Amino acid sequence: MVLVHGSVGNADATWYPLRPLADRFELVFVTRSGYPPREPEERIDFEEQAAELAAELRPGDHLVGHSYGGVVSLLAAARTPGLASLTVNEPPAFGVARGNPAVEEFLASYEGRTFETPEEYVAFFLPLVGSQIPLGHLAPAIEQGARAAMVERSPAEAVIPFESLRLPVLVVSGAHHPAFDAVCDVLVDRLGAERVVLPGAGHSIPRAPGYNDVLADFLSRAS
Repeated sequence: MVLVHGSVGNADATWYPLRPLADRFELVFVTRSGYPPREPEERIDFEEQAAELAAELRPGDHLVGHSYGGVVSLLAAARTPGLASLTVNEPPAFGVARGNPAVEEFLASYEGRTFETPEEYVAFFLPLVGSQIPLGHLAPAIEQGARAAMVERSPAEAVIPFESLRLPVLVVSGAHHPAFDAVCDVLVDRLGAERVVLPGAGHSIPRAPGYNDVLADFLSRAS
């Protein structure tokens, strides 16, 4: 199981709830460039990270991407034949659902905004996506993660190659924001994917009650 984290939180912060699955699956935590313990980056691009990820994937892998990492995973899976499955948790591929009022409102919230410090960015971003992470003094890893998120290319610019994604796909959402719901609806429709809704943790889907059971069941059936 290859696990790709989203924005702000690194691999360990995102995927620690899945550690109990280590007795059933080999867990590979992928740390995206710019996130600790890797060195900071001046610019992060989902296309470049998808190419890096695709180079590491092997036939038979189960790829699981959360948030921005879900966009990276969608692009990497399209480049990688032979994957056993793909799971994405609320990927912010808003470009697939342009015109939806909730999506347009979400994107408009970023227009004209600048952030001087990681604290400013986290105070804006986490409530927007419904992530339940306490605010306040930022630990060093979260501070670097916030700086990384501040230089990420907008995931709304991603062009998802639906025609190249011919594998079992699970789309997971948290029933907390209609913009993410709209993207998930399009992915399910275009990919013939399975859809599961797990409320209770906002955008922090891996922390939602029942997530491990849902994921393990899907991966077992996809195998």
